[in-house]
Amino acid sequence: MLQPPVPLRRPTTGARILVLRDGPPAERPDRLANEEPMEIRAHGPGQEPVSVSVTMRTLGHDFELAVGFLFTEGLIDGTGDVGAVAYCEDVPTDEQHYNIVTVALTRPFDGSALRRTFYATSGCGICGKASLGHVSVTCAPLGPGPVVPRSAIAAMPDALRASQRVFEETGGLHAAGLFTVEGEPVLVREDVGRHNAVDKLVGRSVLDATVPLTNRILFVSGRVSFEIVQKAAVAGIPLVAAVSAPSSLAVEAASALGMTVAGFVRGRGFNVYAHPERVAPQG
Repeated sequence: MLQPPVPLRRPTTGARILVLRDGPPAERPDRLANEEPMEIRAHGPGQEPVSVSVTMRTLGHDFELAVGFLFTEGLIDGTGDVGAVAYCEDVPTDEQHYNIVTVALTRPFDGSALRRTFYATSGCGICGKASLGHVSVTCAPLGPGPVVPRSAIAAMPDALRASQRVFEETGGLHAAGLFTVEGEPVLVREDVGRHNAVDKLVGRSVLDATVPLTNRILFVSGRVSFEIVQKAAVAGIPLVAAVSAPSSLAVEAASALGMTVAGFVRGRGFNVYAHPERVAPQG
Protein backbone atom coordinates (compact mmCIF):
# COMPACT_ATOMS: atom_id res chain seq x y z
CA MET A 1 0.00 0.00 0.00
CA LEU A 2 2.81 2.42 0.87
CA GLN A 3 6.03 3.31 -0.91
CA PRO A 4 9.38 2.21 0.57
CA PRO A 5 10.80 4.65 3.14
CA VAL A 6 12.18 7.87 1.63
CA PRO A 7 15.52 9.44 2.52
CA LEU A 8 15.40 11.01 5.98
CA ARG A 9 14.29 14.65 5.95
CA ARG A 10 14.72 16.25 9.32
CA PRO A 11 11.72 18.08 10.83
CA THR A 12 14.10 20.75 12.17
CA THR A 13 16.79 23.01 10.73
CA GLY A 14 19.73 24.80 12.34
CA ALA A 15 19.90 28.57 12.86
CA ARG A 16 22.06 31.20 14.54
CA ILE A 17 20.16 33.51 16.87
CA LEU A 18 20.87 36.60 18.96
CA VAL A 19 19.67 36.16 22.54
CA LEU A 20 18.58 39.36 24.30
CA ARG A 21 17.72 38.52 27.89
CA ASP A 22 19.39 39.17 31.25
CA GLY A 23 23.04 40.01 30.73
CA PRO A 24 24.86 41.06 27.55
CA PRO A 25 23.63 40.04 24.05
CA ALA A 26 24.85 36.60 23.01
CA GLU A 27 24.82 34.59 19.83
CA ARG A 28 24.12 30.87 19.99
CA PRO A 29 22.95 28.01 17.78
CA ASP A 30 19.30 27.03 17.79
CA ARG A 31 16.91 24.74 15.92
CA LEU A 32 13.70 25.74 14.12
CA ALA A 33 10.74 23.55 13.18
CA ASN A 34 10.64 23.04 9.42
CA GLU A 35 7.42 24.18 7.75
CA GLU A 36 6.75 23.28 4.11
CA PRO A 37 3.66 23.07 1.91
CA MET A 38 2.22 19.67 1.07
CA GLU A 39 -0.28 19.08 -1.70
CA ILE A 40 -2.71 16.17 -1.33
CA ARG A 41 -4.00 14.54 -4.50
CA ALA A 42 -6.48 11.69 -4.93
CA HIS A 43 -7.75 9.54 -7.78
CA GLY A 44 -9.64 6.34 -8.45
CA PRO A 45 -8.78 3.52 -10.89
CA GLY A 46 -8.14 4.95 -14.35
CA GLN A 47 -8.62 8.54 -13.18
CA GLU A 48 -6.18 11.42 -13.28
CA PRO A 49 -5.13 12.67 -9.83
CA VAL A 50 -7.17 15.61 -8.53
CA SER A 51 -5.65 18.23 -6.25
CA VAL A 52 -7.64 18.20 -3.01
CA SER A 53 -5.71 20.39 -0.57
CA VAL A 54 -2.53 22.32 0.10
CA THR A 55 -1.54 22.49 3.74
CA MET A 56 1.48 23.85 5.56
CA ARG A 57 2.93 21.04 7.65
CA THR A 58 5.91 19.77 9.57
CA LEU A 59 7.92 17.14 7.73
CA GLY A 60 7.15 13.58 8.75
CA HIS A 61 4.20 11.17 8.63
CA ASP A 62 3.07 12.71 5.33
CA PHE A 63 1.13 9.64 4.21
CA GLU A 64 -0.78 9.56 7.49
CA LEU A 65 -1.60 13.24 7.06
CA ALA A 66 -2.94 12.72 3.53
CA VAL A 67 -5.10 9.73 4.46
CA GLY A 68 -6.28 11.35 7.68
CA PHE A 69 -7.29 14.53 5.87
CA LEU A 70 -9.30 12.64 3.26
CA PHE A 71 -11.02 10.62 5.98
CA THR A 72 -11.86 13.49 8.35
CA GLU A 73 -13.21 15.54 5.45
CA GLY A 74 -15.53 12.70 4.45
CA LEU A 75 -13.82 12.04 1.11
CA ILE A 76 -12.98 8.39 1.93
CA ASP A 77 -14.77 5.94 4.22
CA GLY A 78 -11.89 3.92 5.60
CA THR A 79 -8.98 1.56 4.96
CA GLY A 80 -10.80 -0.26 2.18
CA ASP A 81 -10.86 2.88 0.05
CA VAL A 82 -7.07 3.30 0.11
CA GLY A 83 -5.18 1.36 -2.54
CA ALA A 84 -1.77 3.06 -2.36
CA VAL A 85 -0.13 6.22 -1.05
CA ALA A 86 2.94 7.64 -2.78
CA TYR A 87 5.00 10.76 -3.28
CA CYS A 88 4.51 12.29 -6.71
CA GLU A 89 7.23 11.45 -9.23
CA ASP A 90 6.10 13.88 -11.92
CA VAL A 91 7.72 17.01 -10.45
CA PRO A 92 10.82 18.94 -11.57
CA THR A 93 12.89 18.89 -8.36
CA ASP A 94 13.70 16.42 -5.62
CA GLU A 95 12.55 18.97 -3.04
CA GLN A 96 9.04 19.16 -4.46
CA HIS A 97 8.97 15.39 -4.99
CA TYR A 98 8.39 15.00 -1.26
CA ASN A 99 5.85 17.82 -1.02
CA ILE A 100 3.13 16.16 -3.12
CA VAL A 101 1.35 13.04 -1.86
CA THR A 102 -1.04 11.09 -4.07
CA VAL A 103 -3.62 8.71 -2.63
CA ALA A 104 -4.78 6.07 -5.11
CA LEU A 105 -8.23 4.81 -4.19
CA THR A 106 -9.80 1.42 -4.82
CA ARG A 107 -13.00 3.05 -6.09
CA PRO A 108 -13.75 6.09 -8.28
CA PHE A 109 -13.01 9.45 -6.65
CA ASP A 110 -15.89 11.90 -6.85
CA GLY A 111 -14.28 15.27 -7.37
CA SER A 112 -17.68 16.96 -7.20
CA ALA A 113 -17.68 16.13 -3.48
CA LEU A 114 -15.16 18.93 -3.01
CA ARG A 115 -17.57 21.56 -1.67
CA ARG A 116 -14.78 24.03 -1.16
CA THR A 117 -11.24 24.65 -2.29
CA PHE A 118 -9.15 22.99 0.39
CA TYR A 119 -6.50 25.54 1.15
CA ALA A 120 -5.43 25.10 4.74
CA THR A 121 -2.75 27.04 6.54
CA SER A 122 -1.00 25.79 9.63
CA GLY A 123 -2.94 28.22 11.80
CA CYS A 124 -6.42 27.82 10.32
CA GLY A 125 -7.44 24.52 8.79
CA ILE A 126 -11.11 25.34 8.35
CA CYS A 127 -10.72 28.42 6.12
CA GLY A 128 -13.29 28.29 3.33
CA LYS A 129 -15.59 25.59 4.71
CA ALA A 130 -18.69 25.78 2.54
CA SER A 131 -21.16 25.51 5.40
CA LEU A 132 -21.65 24.16 8.90
CA GLY A 133 -24.38 21.99 7.42
CA HIS A 134 -21.74 19.96 5.58
CA VAL A 135 -20.13 19.12 8.92
CA SER A 136 -23.40 17.88 10.39
CA VAL A 137 -23.77 15.55 7.42
CA THR A 138 -20.27 14.05 7.66
CA CYS A 139 -20.28 13.65 11.46
CA ALA A 140 -22.85 11.28 12.97
CA PRO A 141 -23.71 11.89 16.65
CA LEU A 142 -21.56 9.88 19.04
CA GLY A 143 -22.92 7.12 21.26
CA PRO A 144 -22.73 7.05 25.07
CA GLY A 145 -19.59 6.25 27.10
CA PRO A 146 -16.91 5.66 28.03
CA VAL A 147 -16.53 7.23 31.47
CA VAL A 148 -13.01 8.57 32.04
CA PRO A 149 -11.42 9.12 35.48
CA ARG A 150 -10.66 12.75 36.28
CA SER A 151 -7.11 11.77 37.24
CA ALA A 152 -6.51 10.19 33.82
CA ILE A 153 -7.37 13.42 32.01
CA ALA A 154 -5.32 15.53 34.44
CA ALA A 155 -2.22 13.41 33.73
CA MET A 156 -2.41 13.76 29.93
CA PRO A 157 -0.52 17.09 29.50
CA ASP A 158 2.65 15.69 31.09
CA ALA A 159 2.37 12.44 29.13
CA LEU A 160 1.92 14.34 25.87
CA ARG A 161 4.84 16.67 26.58
CA ALA A 162 7.11 13.70 27.35
CA SER A 163 6.54 12.45 23.79
CA GLN A 164 7.13 15.79 22.02
CA ARG A 165 10.64 15.18 20.74
CA VAL A 166 10.68 17.96 18.13
CA PHE A 167 9.07 20.45 20.53
CA GLU A 168 11.96 19.82 22.90
CA GLU A 169 14.36 20.93 20.14
CA THR A 170 12.40 23.93 18.87
CA GLY A 171 9.58 24.94 21.21
CA GLY A 172 7.58 25.61 18.03
CA LEU A 173 5.21 22.70 17.45
CA HIS A 174 1.76 21.59 18.50
CA ALA A 175 0.99 18.01 19.41
CA ALA A 176 -1.99 15.67 19.49
CA GLY A 177 -2.14 12.36 21.30
CA LEU A 178 -4.48 9.39 21.48
CA PHE A 179 -4.92 8.00 24.99
CA THR A 180 -6.68 5.04 26.52
CA VAL A 181 -9.58 5.58 28.89
CA GLU A 182 -7.10 4.93 31.72
CA GLY A 183 -4.86 7.78 30.49
CA GLU A 184 -2.10 5.76 28.85
CA PRO A 185 -0.63 7.33 25.67
CA VAL A 186 -1.14 5.22 22.53
CA LEU A 187 0.07 7.49 19.72
CA VAL A 188 1.46 11.04 19.54
CA ARG A 189 2.08 13.23 16.50
CA GLU A 190 3.58 16.74 16.21
CA ASP A 191 3.00 19.44 13.61
CA VAL A 192 2.96 23.20 13.15
CA GLY A 193 -0.83 22.87 12.98
CA ARG A 194 -3.00 21.15 15.59
CA HIS A 195 -5.40 20.00 12.89
CA ASN A 196 -2.52 18.39 10.97
CA ALA A 197 -1.35 16.57 14.09
CA VAL A 198 -4.88 15.23 14.53
CA ASP A 199 -5.08 14.16 10.88
CA LYS A 200 -1.80 12.28 11.28
CA LEU A 201 -3.24 10.38 14.25
CA VAL A 202 -6.45 9.60 12.40
CA GLY A 203 -4.60 8.67 9.21
CA ARG A 204 -2.47 6.16 11.12
CA SER A 205 -5.63 4.73 12.64
CA VAL A 206 -7.32 4.46 9.23
CA LEU A 207 -4.31 2.66 7.78
CA ASP A 208 -4.30 0.32 10.81
CA ALA A 209 -8.06 -0.25 10.43
CA THR A 210 -8.73 0.81 14.04
CA VAL A 211 -11.38 3.47 13.35
CA PRO A 212 -13.84 4.32 14.80
CA LEU A 213 -11.82 5.29 17.87
CA THR A 214 -14.68 4.89 20.33
CA ASN A 215 -12.42 3.93 23.26
CA ARG A 216 -9.77 6.60 22.77
CA ILE A 217 -9.33 10.10 24.16
CA LEU A 218 -7.85 12.91 22.05
CA PHE A 219 -5.60 15.39 23.85
CA VAL A 220 -4.24 18.43 22.03
CA SER A 221 -1.80 21.18 22.91
CA GLY A 222 -3.19 24.69 22.74
CA ARG A 223 -6.90 25.24 22.23
CA VAL A 224 -9.79 23.17 20.86
CA SER A 225 -11.05 24.62 17.59
CA PHE A 226 -14.22 23.75 15.69
CA GLU A 227 -12.21 21.74 13.20
CA ILE A 228 -10.58 19.63 15.92
CA VAL A 229 -14.06 18.68 17.15
CA GLN A 230 -15.19 17.89 13.60
CA LYS A 231 -12.20 15.67 12.86
CA ALA A 232 -12.50 13.87 16.19
CA ALA A 233 -16.21 13.25 15.61
CA VAL A 234 -15.62 11.74 12.17
CA ALA A 235 -13.07 9.40 13.76
CA GLY A 236 -15.57 8.45 16.47
CA ILE A 237 -13.57 9.94 19.37
CA PRO A 238 -15.95 10.62 22.29
CA LEU A 239 -13.80 12.98 24.41
CA VAL A 240 -11.42 15.79 23.43
CA ALA A 241 -9.29 17.60 26.00
CA ALA A 242 -6.75 20.39 25.72
CA VAL A 243 -4.32 22.56 27.63
CA SER A 244 -6.24 25.71 26.70
CA ALA A 245 -9.86 26.70 26.07
CA PRO A 246 -12.24 25.60 23.33
CA SER A 247 -13.84 28.10 20.98
CA SER A 248 -17.57 28.83 21.17
CA LEU A 249 -18.19 27.03 17.88
CA ALA A 250 -16.22 24.01 19.07
CA VAL A 251 -18.45 23.75 22.15
CA GLU A 252 -21.59 24.22 20.05
CA ALA A 253 -20.54 21.46 17.67
CA ALA A 254 -19.49 19.12 20.48
CA SER A 255 -22.81 19.62 22.26
CA ALA A 256 -24.72 18.75 19.09
CA LEU A 257 -22.52 15.77 18.27
CA GLY A 258 -22.57 14.22 21.75
CA MET A 259 -18.87 14.83 22.40
CA THR A 260 -17.27 15.68 25.74
CA VAL A 261 -14.88 18.65 25.65
CA ALA A 262 -12.50 19.53 28.48
CA GLY A 263 -10.21 22.56 28.52
CA PHE A 264 -7.58 24.25 30.66
CA VAL A 265 -6.25 20.86 31.74
CA ARG A 266 -3.52 22.00 34.09
CA GLY A 267 -2.31 20.66 37.39
CA ARG A 268 -5.00 18.49 38.93
CA GLY A 269 -8.03 20.24 37.43
CA PHE A 270 -9.81 21.30 34.28
CA ASN A 271 -13.11 22.65 32.94
CA VAL A 272 -15.74 20.54 31.16
CA TYR A 273 -17.65 22.46 28.48
CA ALA A 274 -19.89 19.78 26.95
CA HIS A 275 -21.31 16.41 27.96
CA PRO A 276 -19.76 16.08 31.45
CA GLU A 277 -21.35 12.66 31.92
CA ARG A 278 -18.21 11.01 30.52
CA VAL A 279 -15.98 12.41 33.28
CA ALA A 280 -15.87 10.68 36.68
CA PRO A 281 -15.28 13.66 39.06
CA GLN A 282 -13.81 11.58 41.85
CA GLY A 283 -11.76 9.20 39.70
